[in-house]
Amino acid sequence: MPSPYRAIFAAPGTASFSVAGFIGRMPLSMMGIGIVTMISQVTGRYGLAGALSATLAMSAAVLGPLVSRLVDRHGQRRVLRPVTLVSLVAAAGLLLCVQQKAPDWTLFVFTAVIGIVPSLGAMIRARWAEIYRGEERRLHTAYSWESIVDEVCFIFGPILSIGLSTAWFPEAGPLFAAAFLAVGVFWLTSLRATEPVPHPQQGARGTSALRSPGLQVLTLAFVATGAIFGSVDVVTVAFAEEQGHKAAASLVLAVYALGSGLAAPSSDCSTSRASRRAGGSWASVRWP
Repeated sequence: MPSPYRAIFAAPGTASFSVAGFIGRMPLSMMGIGIVTMISQVTGRYGLAGALSATLAMSAAVLGPLVSRLVDRHGQRRVLRPVTLVSLVAAAGLLLCVQQKAPDWTLFVFTAVIGIVPSLGAMIRARWAEIYRGEERRLHTAYSWESIVDEVCFIFGPILSIGLSTAWFPEAGPLFAAAFLAVGVFWLTSLRATEPVPHPQQGARGTSALRSPGLQVLTLAFVATGAIFGSVDVVTVAFAEEQGHKAAASLVLAVYALGSGLAAPSSDCSTSRASRRAGGSWASVRWP
């Protein structure tokens, strides 16, 4: 591991919550593609599979910020455990409905409730921010590390999810995604020493963060990015099946994620070189 990344793990408890966060984030890349693979295997309806995947994404987009707000006010342990249990029950309901060939509307209901799953990446970044508050360089490195972890999840998640659903049984991908979520969340929330202190709301309610023009632009950019991600998942699985190699879709998606995964360390190294050049230039001016 490069020395900048090794340095951020010098603080006690950082390795544990980072591993727990990695496990808990695997469903981010497994659940959506797992639902697509499962539905396409059971029903052969890619339209339904794509609609359910979109429902999951929209639900997470709406419910995720609400869960994060509750976490800020009441703490990670008090909020993440109950909402995770709700998401797990909904996932079990979805798998049961698929197995029993229940009406389509039941699939949409349970898929929407699964979206209450907490954003583990945000929870981990909050812990890094608490530990390295005021240390901009180390915090930047920690965030860069988390970007790598995110992409590693997207490299191995589709391989596991699609591989399990095609080689074992259709529901295997979402089932294992739920198992990863349970292990990751309950392990993370057991690590109380690094949990950020909650900030209960005091006084009058503030204005919505969405009123910020900068955040509005960022939101639109991520909506477009999410549309790309969602369509790539469905189209890749459909194309691979048409070519007679459905399991190969997991490898294609893994390579797709690998490209962006290489960007995080590259960005961090570029920043380091820029900082050294700036420091050298300042030194040459300050001490000729």
